[in-house]
Amino acid sequence: MNVPPPTGAHRGNPAKSAQSPSEWPLTEYGKLAARDRQQVGGPVVNRIAAGSASTERSRMKAERRSALVDAAAVLVAERGYHGLRLEDLGAAVGISGPAVYRHFPNKEAVLVELLVGVSEYLHAGGEEVLARRATPLETLHELVAFHLDFAMTSPRLIEIQFRDLANLPTDAQRSVRSLQRRYVEIWVRTLRELDSDCSEDDARVQAHAAFGLLN
Repeated sequence: MNVPPPTGAHRGNPAKSAQSPSEWPLTEYGKLAARDRQQVGGPVVNRIAAGSASTERSRMKAERRSALVDAAAVLVAERGYHGLRLEDLGAAVGISGPAVYRHFPNKEAVLVELLVGVSEYLHAGGEEVLARRATPLETLHELVAFHLDFAMTSPRLIEIQFRDLANLPTDAQRSVRSLQRRYVEIWVRTLRELDSDCSEDDARVQAHAAFGLLN
């Protein structure tokens, strides 16, 4: 995946303009994640980590966790799961390595947060579209718009999903697969309501073809 250079990399010493992302200062990954939130109103990872915050302290903790998940998506997409270190993740958002362990006990937990979280997001979003009880054609249009928005705002999560799913623990892999199947079935149901002659197998092929195009 092509990741743009950090802001200002072209200024000053021309040699610095040739830096690859792996040579960036770690804080640039945090800046890139923050830029994502500002430009697209918060990527999916921002919504994955955000929970209800009943106190100022819990709100700040939720915001810190959200920033860590955002930065993790950038780092894992660039370096791969095996290249992720929690110390680097902390540095990306300006906290110490040990402070990261207050949110995640290990990097496996970070990957679970990313991939199970995004699968939950897609399934919940699909269910919300169905709940509007629009016509089959309107529902299909809304599903396409929903998935396209996800693909446009969260390309790193798609890359991580394809490359690092096998690195999840077995239970988390099962959760992801189950959520994915349920999301696909939302599309299958909608396609069959739109065309009564369409078989389940054909509708499933059409759904996966749409994901291939949209992703």
